Amino acid sequence: MAYAVHFAAAVLACWLFAQVLARSTWTWRGPGVAILCWQAIGLALGLSAMGLPMALGVAAYDRPTGSALVALGDDLLHGRLPAGVGAVHLGLVGVGFGIGAVLLATTVRSIHGTVRAQRRHRDLLTLVARDDPAAPGALVLDHPGAAAYCLPGMRPRVVVSAGTLDLLDRAELAAVLTHERAHAQERHDLVLLPFTALCRALPWLRWVRRAHDRVALLVEMRADDKARHLHAEAPLAGALRRFAAAGNRITPAGTLGLGDRDLDVRVQRLLVADRPPRLIGAIVLAATTTLAALPITLFLT
Repeated sequence: MAYAVHFAAAVLACWLFAQVLARSTWTWRGPGVAILCWQAIGLALGLSAMGLPMALGVAAYDRPTGSALVALGDDLLHGRLPAGVGAVHLGLVGVGFGIGAVLLATTVRSIHGTVRAQRRHRDLLTLVARDDPAAPGALVLDHPGAAAYCLPGMRPRVVVSAGTLDLLDRAELAAVLTHERAHAQERHDLVLLPFTALCRALPWLRWVRRAHDRVALLVEMRADDKARHLHAEAPLAGALRRFAAAGNRITPAGTLGLGDRDLDVRVQRLLVADRPPRLIGAIVLAATTTLAALPITLFLT
């Protein structure tokens, strides 16, 4: 029973950390560290959600959850069960494995759906997109709307629209292209993938959806920082303002777009020269890493 209590405490700690991170503004000054914190919370939540019913089901073995599951499997193979283990306990173990199966299935489904959408869009780009010296290294779509996005994958592509070329000056366009290349280089699509899977697996948890939205915003801020480092604040801030004023913004499924998230907040952040919060970031990262290690330890020790 002690292991079940620890798993329950880990779930509660995940919720508390998520609430704190969602309300914290220091994460805007250190989006890279904040993303790592969110990933640790997501890992801890998934493992703890599996481990809690499993630990309740094998409490009678009075040993770590992992070895208790092995012992239970051996007993089932030999047609025996210890005292205190009945149908309810086996059902709880089944629930734990079911949660794991749902998490795995939703992750696979998310990957499959995203890859399929990306493949379709990549095939479309070969037909309708063109190279343009005004946007070096990017593909240009002849569309009047504002569009600038990264199509991630093994062969990532940065795409802008003709409307974007008309909307931005040369410095703003260069900052936007750097922003989108940062998405591809750091594989931000993979950063978002587990949170998308958690939203599908646990749709009734509002704070899980909120975590996904927060991570999506932090990913954009991380790419903003890459562009700011090379081009200063003004060009990217100007581009974001122009995108915010543009009424028809386009971001196809399976891509990461410049104008997806909280443009006004991102502009204000770019214009405030705050240093990254190294101390508080290190403390929170250490705490969330410890939180992620807790369910692993409960399974193994």
